[in-house]
Amino acid sequence: MRAGLLLHQIVIQHQTTQQDPATGEVASAWVEFARVWAAVDPLSARDLIAAQASQSQASGRITIRYRPGVLPTMRILHRGQIFTIIGQPLPDRNSGLEYLTLVVATGVNDG
Repeated sequence: MRAGLLLHQIVIQHQTTQQDPATGEVASAWVEFARVWAAVDPLSARDLIAAQASQSQASGRITIRYRPGVLPTMRILHRGQIFTIIGQPLPDRNSGLEYLTLVVATGVNDG
């Protein structure tokens, strides 16, 4: 994938749990896993209709350079909007090590 297509900076977040030493309360929080450049594409009208017909929540796709460790339990933050990753990240067709495509849905993911 050409670098010129990766126009948007996104933050990939993962959820962690931390225990408050004073109270012992366990709280979960989203923390930054990586800040990367990406191509952010909403689904076309045709893809959106097909996704709704199959009762999928997909609302777009985000393409990033290959990065190990990206999981479907993570979420994406882009321009103040939260995207949930749906399913496994999809590697490119050639080597599988150039880029990843993430199918995403709009909305808050609390884990």
